[in-house]
Amino acid sequence: MRVLALDYGSARCGVAVSDPTGTLATPLEPVLRPASKKGWAALKARIAALEVERVVVGLPVSLSGADSAQTVEVREFAARLARAQPVPVELYDERFTTSLAHQAGGRSSLDSRAAAVLLEEWLAKA
Repeated sequence: MRVLALDYGSARCGVAVSDPTGTLATPLEPVLRPASKKGWAALKARIAALEVERVVVGLPVSLSGADSAQTVEVREFAARLARAQPVPVELYDERFTTSLAHQAGGRSSLDSRAAAVLLEEWLAKA
């Protein structure tokens, strides 16, 4: 199953996709300003073009597991995305994904590398 992971941010939304076997996660170009009309259209087009079967959105909870202000925004974004296209959308705890992506390094944007870390963790548990 091909899965798309999103590390949502209002300025940039990191994007990563799995291979069709659900084994590898590859960071892609981030979507700029995903809540804007242009960004929203680009995100929906990417979901369709990649023919993913599920979208996993990173949920930024605090270290204690409690919601933060950003958590509310991400929940709203994920709900809007679920209503806007036919692919199931799932929230997944993204704690430490950005720091792990930073430590690992790479050429892709940090946001998309964080989405890849998130996706790798999700695939390992699926």
